[in-house]
Amino acid sequence: METCETGSSLTGAGGRFLLPLPLRLLSLSLLLSQAGASSARYFDRHTPRRDPSYVLDDVSGLGRVFDGVGGLSGGGATSRLLVNYPEPYRSEILDYLFKPNFGASLHILKVEIGGDGQTTDGTEPSHMHYEDDENYFRGYEWWLMKEAKKRNPNIKLIGLPWSFPGWIGHGQNWPYAQPQITALYVVSWILGAKQHHNLDIDYIGIWNERSFDSQYIKVLREMLSQNGLKRVKIIASDYLWLPISFAMLHDYELMKAVDVIGAHYPGTHTIPEALKTQKILWSSEDYSTFNDEVGGGCWARILNQNYVNGNMTATIAWNLVASYYQQLPFGRDGLMTAQEPWSGHYVVESPIWISAHTTQFAQPGWQYLKTVGHLVKGGSYVALTDGLGNLTIIIETMTHKHSKCIRPPLPFFKVSEQIANFSLSGSFKQLRTLQVWYSKLGDKTGNNSVLFKQLPPLKINNGTVTLKLGLDEVYTLTTITTGQKGSYPIPPESQPFPKSYKDDFNIRNPPFSEAPNFADQTGVFEYFTNAEQEGDHAFTLRQVLTQRPITWAADADQTISVIGDYNWKDLAISCDVYIETPHGGVFIAGRVNKGGEVIRSAAGIFFWVFADGTYQVTNDLARLLILTKGHANVSAGKWYTLTLNIKDSSVNVILDNTHLWEGVLPLYPKNGWAAIGTHSFEFAQFDNFHIEATNVHS
Repeated sequence: METCETGSSLTGAGGRFLLPLPLRLLSLSLLLSQAGASSARYFDRHTPRRDPSYVLDDVSGLGRVFDGVGGLSGGGATSRLLVNYPEPYRSEILDYLFKPNFGASLHILKVEIGGDGQTTDGTEPSHMHYEDDENYFRGYEWWLMKEAKKRNPNIKLIGLPWSFPGWIGHGQNWPYAQPQITALYVVSWILGAKQHHNLDIDYIGIWNERSFDSQYIKVLREMLSQNGLKRVKIIASDYLWLPISFAMLHDYELMKAVDVIGAHYPGTHTIPEALKTQKILWSSEDYSTFNDEVGGGCWARILNQNYVNGNMTATIAWNLVASYYQQLPFGRDGLMTAQEPWSGHYVVESPIWISAHTTQFAQPGWQYLKTVGHLVKGGSYVALTDGLGNLTIIIETMTHKHSKCIRPPLPFFKVSEQIANFSLSGSFKQLRTLQVWYSKLGDKTGNNSVLFKQLPPLKINNGTVTLKLGLDEVYTLTTITTGQKGSYPIPPESQPFPKSYKDDFNIRNPPFSEAPNFADQTGVFEYFTNAEQEGDHAFTLRQVLTQRPITWAADADQTISVIGDYNWKDLAISCDVYIETPHGGVFIAGRVNKGGEVIRSAAGIFFWVFADGTYQVTNDLARLLILTKGHANVSAGKWYTLTLNIKDSSVNVILDNTHLWEGVLPLYPKNGWAAIGTHSFEFAQFDNFHIEATNVHS
C-alpha cells in the first residue's frame, strides 16, 4: 500500500488533482491547554522555539475537495429500535445526529436499500418483495432520510444494496444474472424516494462488500441517465480498492460510469491504482468499533488520517446509531446508543463529539490545504478552508492503545507529549483570532474525559502560535463561530425490557410496516390487514417472504423474528398462529441465544406446529435437536393458540387448551430472547402475542 508519510504529497482528482509537494514545506501553528486542563493556557511565546514547526499555507494552491463525514443506517437493521422511541426522546436522538451546530451534525446519511435478507443484525424489507410488487413505505429508512433532511436540507443521501429479493436472481443467488432487471429495481428505489417522499438520492452503490459486475455498472449508469437521474453519482465498489481500481484503469466506459471509488476499512491508506484513476476516494464504510472512549479515539484518528495518509475526502461510520439489541453482532458499534425505546434511555457517546470537531467547522465543498500531515511525535493535523477566508484546523494525538478500530489491525506507533508551533501563511497570515474546541479522551468508561469543550479564543501574534499537546487529545481551531455543544435534559434511566409484554397488532394505519421491538433475523414480518377475517384477527403480523432472498449473510432456512430481553430465563409465551399453506409450519420460542449473521446456528426452546397435523419441540432453529414430536390437531387455514412455558429445567407446551408435552430441558442455552417464525419462506400470520417473564439469568 502507498502511504503518505511526512515528506510525501497528496494527489487530487480531476480538477482536484494535485502535483507532489514536499511535506517539509508544512508547518502549522496554534495554542492551548495542557491535557485535561479546564481552560486554555498560552505557551510562553518568548520561549526559544526549537520545537517542530508546521506551516499552514494556500500559496501553492489547495488540496482535494472535502465531501463530508457521515453515518450508515443499515447493513443491517441497525436503526430498528430507534423508530419505536417515544417523543421527545426520538427527536432528541435525531438532533444529536443530524442537527447542524448541535451534535455530530453529519453531512452524509447512507442507508441500506432493503433486500429482505439478513445483513448483520437483521433484515430490512425490500420495496419489491415480488416482481409485481411495489411499496415505498416499508421499513424505516425513508422516515430516517426525511428526518435527516428536515434537520439539514443539505445532507447528502446514499443508497446501497446488501441483499436483493429472490426474484431478481431468477433461481440464482446472484444479482447480476440480468443486469437490466437489477438496474431497474435500484432505479425504481431512487424514483420512489422522490415520488413518495420528495427525497433526492445523491449517490448509489453496487453491492455491499461483494463482487461487482462491470457490465451492470454501465447499465445502471445508462438507466439512471435515461430516467432523468444524471445527477445521481455511482460509488464502487464498497469493498476493497482492488479490483475496482484496476478494472477502471483498463475499461474506459467503466471509468466514465464510476464517480467515486469507495473502500471499506482501508486502515487510512489507499493504493497507487486508486490514485491513478484520479477519481474521488472515500472511506465509504469505516469505524465499526464499540463506542466507548477507545471507539472515540479510533474515530478521531481515522477522520484525520484517512485524508493525511489516504487522500480520502469522506468517511462514513458503520453504524449511525446503535439501535438494535446489544447481544446481536457488533453491539454498541454506533456513533451513539439508543437501544431502549421501552424506557426512553439513550447515551450520547464520545464519537458524537469527536465528529463535531470536524463537522461543525467544515462543510462539503470546502477544500483541504496541501499542508497537512503527521506531527513529529505522533498524531496528525488537517486544515480546511472555504476559500472565502475561513480556516479550520483539526489536530489529534490518539495513542495506539486508545485508538484501535475493530479492523484492520493497527501497526504499533508511539505518541508523546509535544509542543507544536503553527504558522499561518498565505491568505491566512492576516488572521488574528481562532475559536478553540477541545476534547481529551479518558479511560474506557469515560472517566476523566473532556468532550467538545469550548476554550477561550486564541489570539494569533505575528501569524504564529504554539500549542502544548498531550495524549489522546483533539483540538479544533477555527474562524467559524457557530459551534455549539447541544444538550437536552438527562434522558430516563436505563430499564430492562418489560417482563410483561403484549401486542395484538390492532393498528389500522400503522406508521411503520413492522411491529415495535420485533427484530426480524430471517424473513420479513409486517403488519397485515386480513380482509378474510373479522373480529380478533382482522389485524395481524404476517411473514411475507415466499422465496429465499439473494443473500448477503447466511440466512436461516426458516424465518424468525426475536424480541425481548436476552437475559430472560423463565417465561411463558403465548401467541395465536395461522398457517396459510398446506405444507407450512410455525413456531414460538424462548431462550433464543443467537441472531444476526449466525442466526442459522441459533439454539433455544422452539415449539413447532405443522399443517400436516404434527408438532415438535426442538433445541435449535434448524430442527436438528428434537426434544419430542407427535401428532396435533392442526391444519392450514385455521387459528390456533400456542403456549410455551419454560421454568428452570422444565418445559411444557400447550395447543389451545390441550397439553401436548412436558419434559426436561437441556442445559443449553440458559437464557435468550423470545421469538416467532415459520419453518420455511411461507405466508403465515401471528396475533395476540404475550410474554410473562419471571426470572432473569444473572
